[in-house]
Amino acid sequence: MAAVYQALHGRVSSLACRLHSTYVRKMRYLNQLKEDDSLCRQAQTSGTFYLFHNLSPFLQKVGKKYVVPQLSAAETRQILERLQEAEQWMEKSVLIGCSDEHRPRFALDLGALDKSVIESELQGSFTDLRKALFVVDGKDSPLLASAQSLLRWHDSHQYCSKTGQPTEKNPAGSKRVCHASGVTYYPQVSPVVITLVSDGSRCLLARQPSFPPGMFTALSGFCDMGENVEEAVRREVAEEVGLEVESLRYSASQHWPFPSSSLMIACHALVGAQRAEVS
Repeated sequence: MAAVYQALHGRVSSLACRLHSTYVRKMRYLNQLKEDDSLCRQAQTSGTFYLFHNLSPFLQKVGKKYVVPQLSAAETRQILERLQEAEQWMEKSVLIGCSDEHRPRFALDLGALDKSVIESELQGSFTDLRKALFVVDGKDSPLLASAQSLLRWHDSHQYCSKTGQPTEKNPAGSKRVCHASGVTYYPQVSPVVITLVSDGSRCLLARQPSFPPGMFTALSGFCDMGENVEEAVRREVAEEVGLEVESLRYSASQHWPFPSSSLMIACHALVGAQRAEVS
């Protein structure tokens, strides 16, 4: 029996090690692409590209499903050459990940080009991200959300806040540099708490006047400067519904690209049943 256990334990440990090694190699390769400009430019020639138009991802309908096509570098260049924009636009792509086989993935926004021409050429359509997240495969959703957030950040950080001079993107899109001041800008994420409030037997949901009929939500809000998660939850619940949180626990987190790039931090909060008068 001991021998069987040792054999099984050895196989599980070996599998876990291989999986871990794959992940570590993948993360270190992505870090290399962010730090080594020449390596990233080389990767652009062998990577795959997700196309956007004014931050809306390109989708194709195959049967009853919507897929997110990954164009090769050659296919992307071929399309852009027909639009006479190849060199100019390849430099504007941003790195958003890579496959387990170390094939880099990039996102490219073609917002200044004629949308209808591209859609006709590729037999698909550029779709609002909120709608796209409901119809694409689950594995594509995080990539599309990350891509839109990073593309939006670059679009809104083209000038240095200190000097007003143009900033320059590195090939991976992991930073922008103002050469006049030497300041380096990195994409930032805003923490947001979203909290399901309960008095022990009921849950509290809320709605805004702009919501469609029947739509409700948990309470949420951005963390203030200097706050931790617990303080943000207690403050938001007090501000929005006039209740005092007695205890809370963290549940999960998720990147959220609306309105820009946020980290949604989900919590469960308990209020006293005797003091659950909503205001």
